[in-house]
Amino acid sequence: MTHELEQAKQPVSAVLAGPYGHPFHPILVTVPIGAWVSSLVFDIGSRIVDDPGFLARGSVWLIAIGVVGALAAALIGTLDLLAIPTGTPAFRTGLTHMSLNLVVTAAYVAGFFWRRAASDGPGPVGIGPLVLSAAALVVLAASGYLGGKLAYHYGVRVAAETTQAEGYATRHTS
Repeated sequence: MTHELEQAKQPVSAVLAGPYGHPFHPILVTVPIGAWVSSLVFDIGSRIVDDPGFLARGSVWLIAIGVVGALAAALIGTLDLLAIPTGTPAFRTGLTHMSLNLVVTAAYVAGFFWRRAASDGPGPVGIGPLVLSAAALVVLAASGYLGGKLAYHYGVRVAAETTQAEGYATRHTS
């Protein structure tokens, strides 16, 4: 295994980024993904049901929860990015992944304030904020693809194959 590959598998800080073979970033990203997908479901629901106010309000809360979760995931993800040697395809992929996530988070922050400013009461979510959320999720999906490429193609923060092989060893008893 090359030194660069071994470096990308090790945490910069095991306390903050997670121990070897068990990074925290993939766990943390479930919060914004789940919150933002749910917020879009609430947005669409608010345009269908007779009493849309609770869904519109819930969507704003979900967006806020997603932004807080995204910031936590970004901090830990930055530590994982720092473990990747610069000038490599993996590092460039990581930078693109991070940049797309920052654009998505900014879109949700903008959408949060747009909704708060346009809140006229118990009506459905406006078409503009709904489209912004849908577009942000498309960008988030592209970024998620790149995150998967970092882990599954480049092996960033994934245990070495020798460590993985321990899970497939069989016991031979006589």
